[in-house]
Amino acid sequence: MQSKPPNGGGSSWRPILDGALRERAFEVVHAIADSLRGSYLDRVQYASLGGGHAGLAILYAYLDLAQPEEDYDETAVQFLQRAINALSASAMWPSLYGGFTGIAWAVEHLKGRLIDPEDEGTNEEIDEALKEYVSHSPWNDDYDLINGLVGFGVYALERKPASASAIACLERIVERLNETAERNADGVTWLTRPYLLSEWERKQCPDGYYNLGLAHGVPGVVALLGGVCAAGVAVEQARSLLDGAVVWLLRQRQGDGALSSFSHRTAEIEEDDCRLAWCYGDAGVAAALLVAARCVNEEEWEREALAIATRAAAREPESAGVKDAGLCHGAAGLGHIFNRLFQATGEEVFREAARYWFERTIEMKLTGQGIAGFSVFMPGEDGTERWVDEPGLLMGAAGIALALLAAVTDIEPQWDRMLLVSPSF
Repeated sequence: MQSKPPNGGGSSWRPILDGALRERAFEVVHAIADSLRGSYLDRVQYASLGGGHAGLAILYAYLDLAQPEEDYDETAVQFLQRAINALSASAMWPSLYGGFTGIAWAVEHLKGRLIDPEDEGTNEEIDEALKEYVSHSPWNDDYDLINGLVGFGVYALERKPASASAIACLERIVERLNETAERNADGVTWLTRPYLLSEWERKQCPDGYYNLGLAHGVPGVVALLGGVCAAGVAVEQARSLLDGAVVWLLRQRQGDGALSSFSHRTAEIEEDDCRLAWCYGDAGVAAALLVAARCVNEEEWEREALAIATRAAAREPESAGVKDAGLCHGAAGLGHIFNRLFQATGEEVFREAARYWFERTIEMKLTGQGIAGFSVFMPGEDGTERWVDEPGLLMGAAGIALALLAAVTDIEPQWDRMLLVSPSF
């Protein structure tokens, strides 16, 4: 591993927070960084990208790009080494956010930033294991970003063109998406099968449902297929699926009377409004559609994406369902998506929306509580509500710090390729 990553500036990325708000954001970033490499260094229980050591390594690597004099790279190396050690110490699920694929994604992403770019070791083995796994047919597991095929594709895109095995993985992932796709008069879609649902969801939807969220549903497939086409892999099959999936997705849009353009799923039961978030809702859908549009140069899709995003930016915050600050379904996640949209388009409406949600993020900090003032809202299936301390990237303090860091520096947050909101694979 390298002692120092190269400078990450010089891109077209520009900070959107200034003045007192910028200072407050930096204070939050530093407070989270100090807390996580202090008392939490030995308390993090998981190795994963979404909630454990691998995700924290991403945070500290980007902190070191911004402020190399703080020696954040030493902490990044510590967290990454713990994640790598866990790969050989215990059996893991393959998922991007909770399993070995996510740890391998972090290793790949940090090459040239934290790791010698010639170091192959771990990921060659992961490539082969993943290639074998996604060769299983018929495919009976998840197709989504968090746990399934889309997430595996995100890892393989991060690896190309360095690995022939990773390209083979992408080809097989497209094959599995093709064999599990449903084609009808509305286009192409994917069913979330009932045996993959929680017990309470199966009671509501005994035949399964079609998921409209970026984290678990069709928008994630749309963004991934855009990236696959841009990579020049399995283009004929991937583009056919992509075209049909975009048609299907846009046909699920609700009328102007609903608060949200998209519900979080379609099923036998009638549903209307969805919260505003990365994981579910219009912000995530718009970001995914824009990624696909930019990847394959479809101007009409881009217009649709920006229309959805503009409506989301204008939504009354009180109706958005935002209760905490994390990336997944919180204020920082919305701030980051609108920041991405602003950087991509220069549209002031997205800059203002990003600034609003980042200010809301900072205001959620409660002195003496959580991790540097931040806790995560975790509703139970029995209706109870609880707040927990969560260090991780996806829902916790690390993700909040990363989003705020991207708002106050000129370092492009390429880590958000894992979220499928960046058009640069």
